[in-house]
Amino acid sequence: MKVLLAGGGTGGHINPAIAIANTIRDHDKNAEIAFIATKKGLENKLVSNAGYPIYHIEMRGLRRSLSPANLKTAYYYFTAPHKAKRLLLEFEPDIVIGTGGYLCWPLLHAAARLGIPTAVHESNAIPGKAVKMLEKEVDRIYTNFPSTADCLKEKEKILCVGNPLISPPSTETKGDLKAQLGIPAGTRQIILSFGGSLGAERINEEILGLMRSLSAKHPEIFHIHATGKIEHEAAMTKAAEYGLDTCPNIRLLEYIYDMPLWERAADAVICRAGAMTISEMALLGRACILIPSPNVVNNHQYENAKRLADAGAAILLEEKYLTPNALYDSVCDILYNKETARRLSKAIQSFAHPNSKEEIYADLRMLVSRDVLTLLRKKEN
Repeated sequence: MKVLLAGGGTGGHINPAIAIANTIRDHDKNAEIAFIATKKGLENKLVSNAGYPIYHIEMRGLRRSLSPANLKTAYYYFTAPHKAKRLLLEFEPDIVIGTGGYLCWPLLHAAARLGIPTAVHESNAIPGKAVKMLEKEVDRIYTNFPSTADCLKEKEKILCVGNPLISPPSTETKGDLKAQLGIPAGTRQIILSFGGSLGAERINEEILGLMRSLSAKHPEIFHIHATGKIEHEAAMTKAAEYGLDTCPNIRLLEYIYDMPLWERAADAVICRAGAMTISEMALLGRACILIPSPNVVNNHQYENAKRLADAGAAILLEEKYLTPNALYDSVCDILYNKETARRLSKAIQSFAHPNSKEEIYADLRMLVSRDVLTLLRKKEN
């Protein structure tokens, strides 16, 4: 099988594409798989590290404000599909796959016009602009949230498969997990919190307040928090002012490298509402407090969190309404109310798709085979 993939701009678009590529390669060692990327995009590093060749097509998203940069974007919208067409005629893929973001539009648009089977994956609850532009052209639309279908017109093309994860979290524990993580003896409950790799100033402020009012006063609660790179120094300074640096049950790190282990160990998780994070929490059945980032396109993290909150699968706290009492009460409700913790854990698991990658692979094979049969019938006629 020859496959071209595109998903750029953020890890939330790129990592699902890599997960799909890895699954195809696992099933077909002879598969030829390549990606397209912009020359400066994050996808270059992530895709290269995954071991796949890259072709470059320049593309960028429209800015919402009036900006001269949109003139260059308009230029790319006219030229990128032509470059994509030349690439497709040269590579001759059996199928073309996109995972959202502006980069996938020119490739899938050109592929559909050439009659090549196409599929696009949307990981967020509300489909992005590229997916909405492509829905009439592609053969299949994969979704993570069932409710995403409400936002699309081509219902017959939609297949809800969840989010393909490169390394899905495992619920299996080998040995004493608490000992592996260096958690003090006597710990009864564990809080895990993080706001993204770069950090989130507001979340750090609220978490430090929570540590001061709850964790520091309850040695049986172990609380680990990732401050993020940019905000780490400021957070550590504040923690020292609060006297948190001397608490053995509090751990502040710039980045949590063994995150899968902490996700398994946690009784309560406080985090953003990115699609990948939600998918991991759903697979593990973690009781979550979701604080969506207000700084994302289409406010899609809020929409993701709202779907879970409406289903009783998570507690939603919007950053603009976040108060120390709101976070404190929500955490205590999970830690000290077994019914709340059980209900949240059970409900979020209904959003889990443990076989996401295999379902996508099986459907991709069907799309490719169906196209071959169509071509054969045309030749017979």
